[in-house]
Amino acid sequence: DLNVPLKNKKILDDSKIKAIIPTIDFLRNKKGKIILLSHLGRPKKRTSEFSLKFVGQEMEKILAQEIIFLTNPFNLSSKKKIENLKAGEIVLLENLRFYKGELNDDLSFAKRLAELGDIFVNDAFAVSHRQQASVHNISKFIPSFAGLLMQKEIKYLSKLLKNPLQPYVVLLGGVKLATKVKLIENLLPKVNKILIGGAMANVFLKAKGLEIGKSFLDEREIKDAKNFLKSEKIILPDDFLTSLSLDFADNLKMKDFDKIQEEEIILDIGPKTILKYSEILKKAKTILWNGPMGKIEIKEFTYGSLMLGRLIASLSSGKAFTVCGGGETVEILKKTKMFFYIDFISTGGGAMLNFLSGNEMPGLKYLKE
Repeated sequence: DLNVPLKNKKILDDSKIKAIIPTIDFLRNKKGKIILLSHLGRPKKRTSEFSLKFVGQEMEKILAQEIIFLTNPFNLSSKKKIENLKAGEIVLLENLRFYKGELNDDLSFAKRLAELGDIFVNDAFAVSHRQQASVHNISKFIPSFAGLLMQKEIKYLSKLLKNPLQPYVVLLGGVKLATKVKLIENLLPKVNKILIGGAMANVFLKAKGLEIGKSFLDEREIKDAKNFLKSEKIILPDDFLTSLSLDFADNLKMKDFDKIQEEEIILDIGPKTILKYSEILKKAKTILWNGPMGKIEIKEFTYGSLMLGRLIASLSSGKAFTVCGGGETVEILKKTKMFFYIDFISTGGGAMLNFLSGNEMPGLKYLKE
């Protein structure tokens, strides 16, 4: 998975690149000839903005090795370069999402990719919930195996599903309940408590008939929220940090969950909630965290997430088995300066949710052990 954040053709975060280095090093040490397949963004057409060329240049620095970049893997010149590769050499193909066959999981396109190599190694857990040619159908034409990162993802995430240490507490935030319905359904029988935060908490308050002011709400989610509220394992915030607008100036207020006014916007959890959630998390032996507690794009609404992030990190490596995932969650953890304390940080956001929801993962379907 080389789908890294880019700005002005410069990589903002190289953690995804570094995550696959162990697999590349393993193959290099075994004298393998390596062809890298990957995606970048969701391009509507072939443009330099979404080219993997710049990612390849960064990889060269990290690996201290030249990487051969091919803009068209299927022309005669590229095929000759691949055929003439020496042991340990690396080729990077251009962004496969420039091809319709990739996005459509086209069998003939997958076969053309498979013909470029002898063995397929999937080390891209973060896209393995996608049914795309280089993730799914390629495995029908070539012996296929899980890379070292993929094996690590499956090992640690499986611990959250099979005989997890109790008490087991899940901290869920973010915006949309709809993206986490199946996750909650699958985890409820296994966990002790699910702590709700972020804009997702709004729909639970609304389902209880409470005022949420001008806060974000998708009314289509209310039915699911009402169903989940039947479980005593679902825990909601006691208070919030609110504002009259995102241009808040002097409008910030701490409000109890049942005191929100119709002109207010809920933007973070409050101190009572931070304390309550902290006490629950301190007793846990297994902790899963996905999704921020507030609107973290604005500094003043990051504190709930930062406080709980620091606590979860401090409980890791002994007190509790901790797993975190999702782009915004990882972003917050990095701000805590305790990122490396966490027992396992998944490289997949949507993929992690799909795996823990019990959904089929197309990228894992045909892999051999």
